[in-house]
Amino acid sequence: MADLTEKIREKAIVLNGVNDVPDEILALVGDARFVLIGEASHGTYEFYKYRAEITKRLIQEKGFSAVAVEADFPDAYRVNRFARGLGEDENANDALSGFTRFPLWMWRNLDVLDFVTWLRAHNDELEVDEKVGFYGLDLYSLHSSMKAVLDYLENIDPEAAKRARFRYSCFEDFGEDAQSYGYAASFDLRMSCEDEAVKQLVELQKRASEYANRDGFVARDEYFFAEQNARLVKNAEEYYRAMFQGRVSSWNLRDRHMAETLHALAAHLETENQSAKIVVWAHNSHLGDARATEMGERGEWNVGQLARERYKTDACLIGFTTHTGTVAAATNWDEPAQLKRVRPSHKDSYEQIFHQTELPRFFLNLRDRETEEILRQPQLERAIGVIYRPETERVSHYFTARLSEQFDGVIHFDETHAVQPLDKVSGWTHEDVPETFPEGL
Repeated sequence: MADLTEKIREKAIVLNGVNDVPDEILALVGDARFVLIGEASHGTYEFYKYRAEITKRLIQEKGFSAVAVEADFPDAYRVNRFARGLGEDENANDALSGFTRFPLWMWRNLDVLDFVTWLRAHNDELEVDEKVGFYGLDLYSLHSSMKAVLDYLENIDPEAAKRARFRYSCFEDFGEDAQSYGYAASFDLRMSCEDEAVKQLVELQKRASEYANRDGFVARDEYFFAEQNARLVKNAEEYYRAMFQGRVSSWNLRDRHMAETLHALAAHLETENQSAKIVVWAHNSHLGDARATEMGERGEWNVGQLARERYKTDACLIGFTTHTGTVAAATNWDEPAQLKRVRPSHKDSYEQIFHQTELPRFFLNLRDRETEEILRQPQLERAIGVIYRPETERVSHYFTARLSEQFDGVIHFDETHAVQPLDKVSGWTHEDVPETFPEGL
């Protein structure tokens, strides 16, 4: 362990703080068109803040044209409209108010607010077709995506809206409960709305040239929004049925959808003169190559693996780790966020190896030959999602990985702090947090 720790200390690029993005990170990115930046939890300030700072440099210095995030497509598109100077929202907080589904703090936090505010100011100086977009990749928004398709068609083709409403009425027996629909349809195919969802997507695609070419980039972007929502309805319908057929099946459907959406977004943003360049924000478990983890051994794939397979060296994967600190997370699904203490890392984990360097924060280039070799041995790696249960951490929050095959680079913050939710009054409670926790975050 001592030799390994010393070698990592030699290779580490020390970071001076959460605003310090060294040139070595941009050098690692090189000419890649897809930079996938992860997070080891869905509620850590340093991950969100530093990811945003990297993204700003990629936008300003390498011409990246969109940020695609692990969020519901309609909610993120409301942010996209604001960032482009469209829509009715007056500020970034209003634009983020579309995020109403658990977990609110994942996107409604101060760090996302700051980034969206920056993005709007950046875009205000650009022409319409040069503005940087903000898009969602996830597929949980079955009903809000149906509404988005209907709203779009009502504005441009009322007759097509009537046909869409008839098709989507298939889902009405289950109200807003997508899981109830999935449960019923998985056992009785007569309850399935698959055919109706597919037919609606096909009709939209057939009318693409008519709908998308009416008024330059804005019309094309609005058509893209409608088409992706129609595709989302089709994929979400399949996802909710698959939920009752096993975890691997539903996980793979979800990540396949996110990878397909990323590819469609790249095609949408591509111009005659330039290929699209997109930054992706999601959890490490989605963006680190699954083939280098026990996920792959279970037959699961993820966005990081699919991106590498499709784009080869045009995809650059960057992960985050931490040793200890605090995190915003819930104990159970759909419960309020708590400010939880993150246990010190496991003795057999990558996080513990990094902690032993005694460096507070650093970046490692995993494409460096020596670093790649010494971090190829399987070790435990921690993953905290929206749920964190410290009492079962070894079983519920650790998995085995080969770090240098999982990512192209990794950023370690030894002690981290929870994000600050925008909706703290609505259910933010504290759990065993030391008095030294910084109130100004």
